[in-house]
Amino acid sequence: MNVASLFLNRDSFGDPANTGNVPSLEEAKRLLDDWVKNEKLKVHMKQVGHLMKAYAEFRGYGGEDVQKWHLAGLLHDADWDQWPEQHCRKIIEELEARRVDPAIIRAIASHGPRYFGVEPESEMDKMLYAFDELSGFVHAYSLMRPEGYVGMEVKGVKKRLKDKTFAAQVSREDIQDACGKAGVAPDELIQFVIGHQAAADLG
Repeated sequence: MNVASLFLNRDSFGDPANTGNVPSLEEAKRLLDDWVKNEKLKVHMKQVGHLMKAYAEFRGYGGEDVQKWHLAGLLHDADWDQWPEQHCRKIIEELEARRVDPAIIRAIASHGPRYFGVEPESEMDKMLYAFDELSGFVHAYSLMRPEGYVGMEVKGVKKRLKDKTFAAQVSREDIQDACGKAGVAPDELIQFVIGHQAAADLG
């Protein structure tokens, strides 16, 4: 696939008048279930959503803000399963049609800047970009360990990151770039994922 073909070619998303219009978790899950049939992809989206929610709480946010972070993570890849050639564009248009808070939409639009051409700006944008690839990588590592996440250490994840044949589809460059943009040390981010991802509700 030509990466440039996914460029959104815009930097404004949603209507500011819809600020505060945050869907319920039930509504978001219905959209996810309607659009995503690949169970592995669903697991990824739920794990990223959980990490976003946990990080927002860790940063001291509450209520509506935590819900925004959660939904941005939960829905960021909603169109990948059925419409890979329209990835990001389709879910953005759907959320705009539903008059969803523009902060959620923009976070989704910026979760892969070299693919979609949108730079992450807010903390929520940057952390969605940071968690996306790393979440999938740590999950892949957990599946090869008999004890899963139990006893997993940062040094073990970093060792696997150096092995380019392991989870080769995961961009090490994107992980490094995302950590830099978020201003979070890679070790700190890896430790957060290890410490929180296993608790994700995959139901």
